[in-house]
Amino acid sequence: MKYTQLGRTGLKVSRLVLGTMNFGPQTDEADSHAIMDAALDAGINFFDTANVYGWGENKGRTEEIIGNWFAQGGDRRDKVVLATKVYSNMAAGGEAWPNHDKLSALNIRRAVDASLKRLRTDHIDLYQFHHIDRDTPFDEIWQAVDVLVQQGKILYAGSSNFPGYKIAQANEVAARRGSYGLVSEQCLYNLAERRAEMEVIPAAQDYGLGVIPWSPLNGGLLGGVIKKEVEGGRRATGRAADALADTAGRAQVQAYEDLLDKHGLEPGEAALAWLLTRPGVTGPIVGPRTAEQLESALRAVELELSAEVLSGLDEIFPGPGPSPEAFAW
Repeated sequence: MKYTQLGRTGLKVSRLVLGTMNFGPQTDEADSHAIMDAALDAGINFFDTANVYGWGENKGRTEEIIGNWFAQGGDRRDKVVLATKVYSNMAAGGEAWPNHDKLSALNIRRAVDASLKRLRTDHIDLYQFHHIDRDTPFDEIWQAVDVLVQQGKILYAGSSNFPGYKIAQANEVAARRGSYGLVSEQCLYNLAERRAEMEVIPAAQDYGLGVIPWSPLNGGLLGGVIKKEVEGGRRATGRAADALADTAGRAQVQAYEDLLDKHGLEPGEAALAWLLTRPGVTGPIVGPRTAEQLESALRAVELELSAEVLSGLDEIFPGPGPSPEAFAW
């Protein structure tokens, strides 16, 4: 495994991040524990989750599965850089009760204590805001975060799904207060979805945030979906299915798979390896449902894409370029 600093911090994290969203809804507890053991054995030390994972009536279940894994001992907790998120409504039964969601100081305090209990740990290394809160000022958010840091309940704060201007706003307010500010941004970023290159990633780089791409295969679209479809494998769903339903989108994905087949590369591994070449990227989040999927993701760390392949990928999936050039001229 290769490691890098998380943004401007001194924290060393693996170039792959273990995503846990499937733990509970699609992968049972025993298999989830086996995947985490395999990830740790492979050197992945950066685990990402969220308080809402488990979804519906089972939200919080994913954190519980991770907490039960930590409780098995063997220095598991000490070896892991643990990241979770706050924002979604966690009220029992899902009723929209006031102050059970978003980023008020009250909800941040309530949510972090609940996550600590489910995770069976005394601190969270990276506490991330899952979405922007248009109603809560950053002065209030940083006041709440600073208290949690002083209490030793969290070490760093990060964002997720923030636009570039909110990253700037958050860290300018933090600087004025003498707070450390955001150290990471978790955003949708992959070969087929490169809009983060316009403003989010430049803002993250300017303010010293590590970029943690989620959905690196764009919902499976970049994982060899057409080949799997032809071979009778798992059919595309969600964003991948929508893209393939469009004639031009399907042709684009076919060109992508043909390029990588020509060079003897597996599409999913190449898509992850491409992200590892991108400026500002700390490491993509991989969310394996099985141990085999984890093994495939691990191979991407050692994969070096040739200049010919990188050029071909840019031709098939051209990025928008930086702003304002991307939209001004």
